[in-house]
Amino acid sequence: MASAIGSPSPERRARPRLWLVFAAVGVAGFMLTLAGLAFVRVYDNQLIRQTESELIAQGAVIAEVFRDRLRDAEPPDTFGRERTAPWPFPIPDDTRLRPILPSLRAADAPLPAGDTPKASRVPAEPLSQAAGQRLTPLLEQVRAATLAGIRVVDTEGVVVASSSAALLGATLADRLEVQRALRGEPVSVLRRRYAEPEDTPLASLSRDTGIRVSVALPVLEGDRVWGAVVLTRTPMTFAKATYADRWNLTATGFVLLGVVALMSLAAGALVGRPLRALMRQTRAIAASDPAGFEPVARPVVAELAELSESLAGMATALRDRNQYIRSFAANVSHEFKTPLASIQGAVELLRDSADAMTPEQRARFLANVDADARRLTRLVQRLLELARADSMTATSARTEVAPVLDALATRVRAEGVSNLQVSAPPSGLKVALPQEVLDDVLWQLVTNARQHGGEDVQLHLAVEQEDETSTVRVLVRDTGRGISEANRARIFDAFFTTARERGGTGLGLTISQSMLRAFGARLELLPATDVGTTFAVVAPLPRLQRK
Repeated sequence: MASAIGSPSPERRARPRLWLVFAAVGVAGFMLTLAGLAFVRVYDNQLIRQTESELIAQGAVIAEVFRDRLRDAEPPDTFGRERTAPWPFPIPDDTRLRPILPSLRAADAPLPAGDTPKASRVPAEPLSQAAGQRLTPLLEQVRAATLAGIRVVDTEGVVVASSSAALLGATLADRLEVQRALRGEPVSVLRRRYAEPEDTPLASLSRDTGIRVSVALPVLEGDRVWGAVVLTRTPMTFAKATYADRWNLTATGFVLLGVVALMSLAAGALVGRPLRALMRQTRAIAASDPAGFEPVARPVVAELAELSESLAGMATALRDRNQYIRSFAANVSHEFKTPLASIQGAVELLRDSADAMTPEQRARFLANVDADARRLTRLVQRLLELARADSMTATSARTEVAPVLDALATRVRAEGVSNLQVSAPPSGLKVALPQEVLDDVLWQLVTNARQHGGEDVQLHLAVEQEDETSTVRVLVRDTGRGISEANRARIFDAFFTTARERGGTGLGLTISQSMLRAFGARLELLPATDVGTTFAVVAPLPRLQRK
């Protein structure tokens, strides 16, 4: 019976585990989700900073124009207030440069919505008011083009110029950004915005986001602050920006869908195709198709490769077991048929012709019946032993070899065999076999040698240790007639014997091989020599004795 329990793939390649495939798909999906969220957040930041940059650019120009108008009025050196705030942005080596960089983010907490400015109780500074009156028409034209709200305030926060004439004379001194700008610091803040009914159409110019960008820039003359420019504008909403850029975003969306589709197809190929191949393999096994006894060619992942190899091994083991059972049943029926036919023939002769037989003839027939019945009894006993050997479960065992050989020699000599030589094994040498298994196998080999070699056969027991394979070989040599080449190939087959007339059943070596196999050991017939036969019991060393 074949002892293989699997048919491993001809090549061992590193394959990803199934959990790694699913983890990769999950991580990829997670990264795409994060990328989408990050895209939305980055896009929101970009929209806000774009609005902030536009307001900074407009405010810088208006601040310069307002400062030039004030210069034309030749204000005194003490005009305005002293700048007390440091410049919040890095200043290049060229000190003439004062960069103003956008700094707002979508994650910044917005300030409360600004109420409608109230009329100032303090009159506007006359020079600033005069310059503002000349600037107001320009601001109205700028507002018409940019839709930004623009206010110019004096050093006390009073509006002296505005894109909306209704706010002239109002005060913005209570606003945080104005207060910081009047100390000489450019400031950008987010403020909440109340929704308006006309803000809904996506294609409209109105921006219906819930925040408003407010930029306040100081009007500087040296180290003096002459006022401030305050600009407000609602940034583009994500929805309206998406609508405005809908064609490009649609193309990007199709690309992402294509990537997701490719990932899904890849995952399906990695898992689905090998699974379908496994299903075909199981159907082939059920139909006894030879294709089912070979592992899947390209299982991709390690678990599917192991499953396919296990299925192929299971199918091979079942096929071999089925063949073994058929052969065994045929041999059993053949072995039982001969003695049963002999018994049946003897019984029929005794029943029909017993009166005509002499006592010697009747005794001879009865002796034949007894011999055949005894043979059947031995066959049944050996078959039970073979069944127990085939179903034997290996347990951890350690047996010292020397005491077993000594006990075996004593037993053989007690049977009247004096031609026995035992080579002492190394002291303390042990094998991973139960004592009774090793003793039964060696006794079977000695019995076979006596049965086939005669009473004058000489026996030699020896032990060889193979360190490179961590095994021990217990040798049983005899000086008998040896085994022919034709019989050597069948020596371990069940029911094969050349001593049937002497009561042999042909199951002894088969039982011994089955018992040894359960413990990872085996029985070998060594190559023929000029004289006799040599068998070897090859057993593994216990783990603690392995080098």
